[in-house]
Amino acid sequence: MKVIGFGTFDGIHPGHLFFLRELKKLGDELIVIIARDKNVVKTKGKPAKFNENKRLNFIKKEDIADNVFFGEHDDLYKCLKEHKPNIIGLGYDQNADIKYLKEYFPEIEIVRVGACEPDRYKSSIING
Repeated sequence: MKVIGFGTFDGIHPGHLFFLRELKKLGDELIVIIARDKNVVKTKGKPAKFNENKRLNFIKKEDIADNVFFGEHDDLYKCLKEHKPNIIGLGYDQNADIKYLKEYFPEIEIVRVGACEPDRYKSSIING
């Protein structure tokens, strides 16, 4: 089973590690897609604290994911077409167009991972 997860990962904290480990438990292969800098600004309204290369290296360094890639600049779902995961893992507070995903990728199961002390381990709290 191939699992894919997405995120900004703006500095690694215990909440991210929990999310990645939970995703890893869902299958045999974990692919993590790192949000591009321009898409972080689009979705969060401000740039990430760390640039996309640093954020990608943070995830690689943790050695939990089997593969780590950048997302696309425009087609956010291209990675689903390319990697053909069995499961999409979403964080407890992650925004995703689930209706779109279910309509265009009905063969992919969507799993929402619980939180790890969200009042303490959340990038928006840690990074300000």
